[in-house]
Amino acid sequence: MTRLFDRYTNEVIPALKKEFGYKNPMEIPRVEKVVLNVGLGKDASSNSKLIEVVCNEIGAITGQKPVITKAKKSIASFKLRQGMPIGVMVTLRRDRMYEFLDRLMNVALPRVRDFRGVSDKAFDGKGNYTLGVKEHIIFPEIQLDKIEKVYGMNICVVTSARTDEEARSLIKHLGMPFKK
Repeated sequence: MTRLFDRYTNEVIPALKKEFGYKNPMEIPRVEKVVLNVGLGKDASSNSKLIEVVCNEIGAITGQKPVITKAKKSIASFKLRQGMPIGVMVTLRRDRMYEFLDRLMNVALPRVRDFRGVSDKAFDGKGNYTLGVKEHIIFPEIQLDKIEKVYGMNICVVTSARTDEEARSLIKHLGMPFKK
């Protein structure tokens, strides 16, 4: 059992039961998956080695091999053809998801310069939280001397919560550092 999952079962579930008055244990919201997405755009089309480097770095961060995303349409003004690789994504579930969230909240986010917390307004209306990271070098798995290019990523935390209020409470109890 990971540290964050242990915290979820021992601290978060009782707190959510008390806060929202859940009767059935299946009503209690939980984190279902975490999706990381890196879009490289036309940099990936001009430099074919960049996709491999990004794949290796995201694999080191998450502990899972990412999938290369390809362009769905051809766009002439961007010099983009259908089927060209333009990004990398990975979906984390269960133990890897909890390990990644633990490292994100306790190690990576505090390393951001002038960090005062993440926004609590980035919910989508259905209980999912999306966070944008401008630099991937905040993760301790990245070796700074071997970086080719600094890139950002989107991190989407998908929960089983029905409302944003339930999801906000769940993620806050897990330890996400929201702005005050």
